[in-house]
Amino acid sequence: MKIMPVGSRPSRPGPEETFTGSVRVDPLIMADEPSRVRALSVTFEPGARTAWHTHPLGQTLIVTAGMGLVCKLGEEPQKIRPGDVVWFEPGEKHWHGAAPTTGMTHIAIQEALDGSNVDWMEHVDDKDYPAA
Repeated sequence: MKIMPVGSRPSRPGPEETFTGSVRVDPLIMADEPSRVRALSVTFEPGARTAWHTHPLGQTLIVTAGMGLVCKLGEEPQKIRPGDVVWFEPGEKHWHGAAPTTGMTHIAIQEALDGSNVDWMEHVDDKDYPAA
């Protein structure tokens, strides 16, 4: 058993290389090998979002507060709200973040493959992020 007390996993800002806008990342689960699971609580201020990315073994999002948007390549963004659970297939190019006027928090769960749990790509262009 391993207890990780409050404060042992400090919050950090979402890096500008992989996020647009103000984002806070709070590590929840960073399990030691042989486990591959990783989980984060991510809080997006209104209009903030991830860059396009994929996950080698897929990703589950659990919305805990606010309202957000999710989008996979080739489709229109969809609204997400507290209680919604979103699954992205392995290798599926996507982005997620807050709605334009409302912040959003979700728990992101993914597994690492060969030490990597995400492949970051280009930022989401403003034309791909709806203003309404």
